Amino acid sequence: MAEQVKVKEGAIAGETSIHDDVIASIAGVAAKEVQGVASLGASSMRRSLAESVGGAERRARGVMVEAGKKEAILDLTLRVIYGFSIPRVVEEVRWVVATRLQEMTGLIAKEINISIVGIEFPERMPGKLE
Repeated sequence: MAEQVKVKEGAIAGETSIHDDVIASIAGVAAKEVQGVASLGASSMRRSLAESVGGAERRARGVMVEAGKKEAILDLTLRVIYGFSIPRVVEEVRWVVATRLQEMTGLIAKEINISIVGIEFPERMPGKLE
């Protein structure tokens, strides 16, 4: 009869690395959870076209990451929906991104720098029914 061996949690040694693109994706999805965030990044028709035909690598638009083993610095570029308080949106984005980052990766957000690059008007947003 085969002997069953139980492995104690944390008993196996090894190193885990999380690529910056993964961290950027987590931050991008988290930022979009915040009400008032229209989109990430500055829209670039040329970049979108290049991605669609395979001429450019698809990456988390609007998020740049510099990560170490325990901390990360993130730079986010956002477009906000007209009518929302930019200071409130920015504060909430920082909180949500920092929380998701720590929950999912264990990294602490040392800095989350946010640039607001545009305003979206609800009546002009795609998907709005007339």
